[in-house]
Amino acid sequence: MARKKGREIHGWLIVDKPAGVGSTDVVGKVRWALDAKKAGHAGTLDPDATGVLAIALGEATKTVPILTDALKAYDFRVNWGAETSTDDASGEVVKTSDARPTEDAIREALPEFTGDIMQIPPAVSAVRVDGARAYDLAREGETVELAARPLWVDSLELLAATENSADLRMVCGKGGYVRSIARDLGRKLGCLGHVDHLRRTWSGPFEAADGIAFDRIDRANQAEIEAALLPIQSALTDLPEMHATEIGEVRILNGNPGQVLGHAEFGEEVWVSRNGRALCIGRFMGGEVQPSRVFNLP
Repeated sequence: MARKKGREIHGWLIVDKPAGVGSTDVVGKVRWALDAKKAGHAGTLDPDATGVLAIALGEATKTVPILTDALKAYDFRVNWGAETSTDDASGEVVKTSDARPTEDAIREALPEFTGDIMQIPPAVSAVRVDGARAYDLAREGETVELAARPLWVDSLELLAATENSADLRMVCGKGGYVRSIARDLGRKLGCLGHVDHLRRTWSGPFEAADGIAFDRIDRANQAEIEAALLPIQSALTDLPEMHATEIGEVRILNGNPGQVLGHAEFGEEVWVSRNGRALCIGRFMGGEVQPSRVFNLP
């Protein structure tokens, strides 16, 4: 008996992920609730983290790299006095300290963690080591040595501080680990630290406040979920929009360079529409766009 492939559904669903649920579990439930043929997400959230998890459905999966590269904002609390095996409250305490930082000391340390920095991911993370996930190796008892990776931190600000904790907000680029910031900030301040709670408040153009609650994702609420879907181009707000001519539309949908109207730098990545319908992402070549990803929409 042939396996049912699911429905062709295209667009973005923004979920306000609760703590205690994995990102892949959210994707799976969305796909099940909508009976969708294809789904993925743009940026993993730790199981204990909450906030924006952007789910791409159907042809929207072709725009995932654009959103993955976008800036993201995190509000988080760092507890001082202990470092853990996971760099958050779910791990075992591996080191402790009686030292506590002053508010002034915290503020003075933050500039070192902004701009272009090098960051070592947590040992328990999704980073691949010789083809295996670091968290799988850690569970098997292996000592994982991860290389430092470049990260752009647009801003890191102190929101509030007590003797034993600090609330911070970070805006960063692709591949940022808040748990690493907490760990390294604690080491810098000589008091050790780990993340107590973490919330992604926005990711690119998507905000947690606009997300659907995870407990509303059910087949019984399928109409409500579909009403919350955003069009493919919702993830493309950072790219210039070009408008295809009638002939250009035909050529682009066949994977060929097509004539467009609009303004962009030569060679710049853009997206192309025709009568409000997204056609492709591609490179502006002066009057034409060479498509790199074409959207096969009904």
